[in-house]
Amino acid sequence: MVALNGDASVRRLKGEARPINTEIDRAEILAALGMVDAVHVFGEDTPRELISLLVPDVLVKGADYRLEDIVGTDIVLAAGGSVERFDLIPDKSSTHIIRKAAVEPGPPHEP
Repeated sequence: MVALNGDASVRRLKGEARPINTEIDRAEILAALGMVDAVHVFGEDTPRELISLLVPDVLVKGADYRLEDIVGTDIVLAAGGSVERFDLIPDKSSTHIIRKAAVEPGPPHEP
């Protein structure tokens, strides 16, 4: 299962210009991945309540988060699970894409 911040949550955390893609679009992309059984869109700022309810065996977050800052680490580790962090792909974040789009002019519009 993938827990996904809803649009309102993303706006609160990252600002009014975000998210770039809607929660429905983001959920559909994630759901299309073969290893994803379900996508849950949550409206809170963190998935702590969902993690407390599900108590997953493995909690996964990007390596840009320190282990002690990952919400739910305490819950998962106390239940004998593990917390895994994955390396980010350089220049593929939405923040990078937004910055690049703001600097580089796009192609002329066709009539």
